[in-house]
Amino acid sequence: MAEALAGLTPWPEDGSRADGPVAVDATDRLLLDEARPLLAGARPGDVVVLGDRFGALTLGALALGAPDVRVHTDAVTAEAAVRHHVDLAGESARVAVHAGLGPDVVRGARVVLLQLPSALAELQEVAEQVARAAADDVVLLAGGRVKHMTRAMNDVLAAELGEVRATLARQKSRVLVASGVRPERRDAPPAFPTTATLADPALRAAAGTAGVAVAAHGGTFAGAALDHGTRFLLSTADRWPADVADAVDLGCGTGLVAAVLALRSPGARVVATDRSAAAVASARATARANGVADRVVVVRDDAGEGLADASADLVVLNPPFHDRAAVRTDAAHRMFATAGRVLRPGGELWTVFNTPLRYRAALARAVGPTEHVAQEPRFTVTRSVRG
Repeated sequence: MAEALAGLTPWPEDGSRADGPVAVDATDRLLLDEARPLLAGARPGDVVVLGDRFGALTLGALALGAPDVRVHTDAVTAEAAVRHHVDLAGESARVAVHAGLGPDVVRGARVVLLQLPSALAELQEVAEQVARAAADDVVLLAGGRVKHMTRAMNDVLAAELGEVRATLARQKSRVLVASGVRPERRDAPPAFPTTATLADPALRAAAGTAGVAVAAHGGTFAGAALDHGTRFLLSTADRWPADVADAVDLGCGTGLVAAVLALRSPGARVVATDRSAAAVASARATARANGVADRVVVVRDDAGEGLADASADLVVLNPPFHDRAAVRTDAAHRMFATAGRVLRPGGELWTVFNTPLRYRAALARAVGPTEHVAQEPRFTVTRSVRG
């Protein structure tokens, strides 16, 4: 196994950045050590890896005896890193990468390795999928950093699966082991996507409707609700350009803003883009629920890199500032650059961000002249015009 992991890098980085990510962490190694006896006797179709970041769990499982591995990871960036390392190792024939979390990923699985997500809803959706489609004797090993683990994670797993126990901690990581499926959960209706019809005044005014439907899978920020930042952004919608031909919801999450853009501008084509598979599935469901699926194109990519140059009149953005538990602004700056590239001359970027981040100068450099439109202690909304 050591040889299989030795060549991994936090691709596309080379691992030389002192404050950068690491390709193989203590949780990866602990998960693989706990899974070693299970993997040694694995048969074709037995092994599934969920949440792999750079390929350590996937290649480690193969090195420990798995004849093949099915993989799903939510972020398209992580999926690309896994594919890169699998191809580099010459193991692509033994690895099937699934773009979405669904029954096909875990059907018949007997061993599931999971990097614990931070959101309980995301963990619940994973547990539900395993309980409904995996083998009766499945063993789910879910690993994480001790400081990010809570007793509620045990309860979520126990609600869908059989016996749940925790391993001893090692290097500040721990593994939860859930064995077997609770028979009564086999045919239980899925909880995801959750759905709601929101009637917040700012949302209704922005959309010009009595309410807006939203659908959310477990791994999607804010769930089937309206977060404070998005609400503050929507409160400025009366100043957004009207009658645009092409609009972009960059980092769309549940697709709530994309639906608003389509509802308020019936002639517009809206592109909603996010790196998260859960967000993409949610945005598609949200568009369907609001009857605008024919005008909302949902794309999974990294920071809108696949969008064409000078293809939009309006971009709306609520950038992330967390990558799991870490506070990072890298994604926001890449999204600013994308907005500057995809906007047509005179096109506008409307951004909401946490006020202490002070993004105005960065937005002006990436897009064009930027003004503060609204500000409160927690959030700021800006308008940037492409020169």
